Amino acid sequence: MSDWKTSLPEAARSYLEGRRLDEVECIIADLPGIARGKAVPASKFARQSQFHLPNSIFFQTITGGWTEEADTEDFTEPDMILKPDMSTATAAPWTGDWTLQVIHDAFDREGVPIPFAPRNVLKRVVELYHAKGWHPVVAPEMEFYLVARNIDPAKPIEAMMGRTGRPAAARQAYSMSAVDEYGPVIDDIYDFAEAQGFEIDGITQEGGAGQVEINLRHGDPVRLADEVFYFKRMIREAALRHDCFATFMAKPIEGEPGSAMHLHHSVIDRETGRNLFAGPQGGETDAFFNFLGGMQTHLPAAIAILAPYVNSYRRYVRDFAAPINLEWGRDNRTTGLRIPIAEPQARRIENRVAGMDCNPYLGIAASLACGYLGLVNEDWPSKQFRGSTYDGEGDFPQVLGDALETFEEAEALHAVLGAEFCNVYAAVKRKEYEEFLQIISPWEREHLLLNV
Repeated sequence: MSDWKTSLPEAARSYLEGRRLDEVECIIADLPGIARGKAVPASKFARQSQFHLPNSIFFQTITGGWTEEADTEDFTEPDMILKPDMSTATAAPWTGDWTLQVIHDAFDREGVPIPFAPRNVLKRVVELYHAKGWHPVVAPEMEFYLVARNIDPAKPIEAMMGRTGRPAAARQAYSMSAVDEYGPVIDDIYDFAEAQGFEIDGITQEGGAGQVEINLRHGDPVRLADEVFYFKRMIREAALRHDCFATFMAKPIEGEPGSAMHLHHSVIDRETGRNLFAGPQGGETDAFFNFLGGMQTHLPAAIAILAPYVNSYRRYVRDFAAPINLEWGRDNRTTGLRIPIAEPQARRIENRVAGMDCNPYLGIAASLACGYLGLVNEDWPSKQFRGSTYDGEGDFPQVLGDALETFEEAEALHAVLGAEFCNVYAAVKRKEYEEFLQIISPWEREHLLLNV
C-alpha cells in the first residue's frame, strides 16, 4: 500500500493537501450500526493490507450483553480478517489531528465474506439484483433531534437551547427561523460534510422540537448506506461542539413526532439504464406494482430490522407523522408506502416505515429484499389507498416481541438476507428484548405501586 494516498477519493486528497496525515481509523459497522475497529498511526496503516477483530462484535447487544450463541463452550471467538475499501476513505474533520476513516469489509480465513456483517448483508442483496440484470437505486432521508445534554437516564430528554436562549420550538415544520435557532450546529454539519465529500440535497426543520431532516442524493445502495453510517457519527460530533446531543432514537421525546429514515427506491435496467418502474409511454409498469406488492407482502417480516428496539414502536402512532399500516398511495404521507410526484424517469417508491434508529446497511437491505421478492414472485399490491390511512387499522407488528416472531418465521426473507445473518440478528434482538423486560419503568411505579 505504498502509493495508497495517491488513490484516495478526491475529497480525502483535498483534505490532506499540504498536511501530514497522523492517524487512520479502520472501522466496520456492528449490528446496531456503531463504528467498531482500531485507530492506527498512518505509517502503520501504509504497511498493512488488513487487520483483525473478533467476530463476537456481531453477537453483542446494544447494552453490551451477549447472545447465547456467544456464551457456549464451542464458541472460540475467532478473528475476522478486515480489508479496507479505499473508496470509502474520508476525513474525520472533528478530530484534533489530521485523521482519515476507512470502512473495512469482513472475511473469514478462507476469504469468504462474514455473512452477518451488515455491509456484507447489503452487498448480498444488491448482487441478487445484479444477477437479474437490475441495479437498485436508493435515496435516504435522515431525521434526528438536537437535544439538550442528558447525562441522567432517569431524566426525560428535552429540546436543546437555541441561540435566542429559548428551547427549540415544536410544530414549526419547514420554518427557516427554527433552523436558524441551531444554525451553528447546521453550519458544522455542512462543513464536515464538505470535508468528507458528501453532497447534502437539503436540510429542513421537521415537526418536533429541534427535529431536523437531511436528504441525500439518490445512488448506489452500498455507497448511500456508507454515507448514512458516516453521517450519524459526524452529526453527533457536530452537536457535541455546541453543548448539545444529536439523537437518532425513533422516539426520543414524549409527545413529539418520531424520527424516520425514509427510503426512496427505484430499479434500473443495467443494460439500458431505463427505470423499470416507467414504461415506454411513461406509465407505471408491472415491475412497479410487483415491487409494491413485495413490500406489502414481506415488510411485516422485516419490521424487526426496520424498527430494531422497543423504543422504535413508539413512533408508529396514529395521526403522528408515521405510518400504522402498509397501504400505498400517490403523494399521500399517511401511507406506509408513498409514491412521490415525479417525472416517469424518476418514478420511485418511498418506504416510510423504517426508523432512523435502524442500521442503515440492514434497513436498506431489508427494504430492498422485500421489493426483490415482489419482483421475482410477481406479487401484486392492494388497490391504491385514497384518504387518510389513520382511519384504518394497523397491519404490521406494533411491538418488538411480535415483530421478532414474524421475522423468525419468514423463510423467504431469510433466503434473500442469508440464514446465518437472520439467526444471529434474531438471537441478539431476543436478548435485548429480554433485558428490557427486566426493567421497571416510571409509569409502572406511578400507576401500579399503590393501585393494583
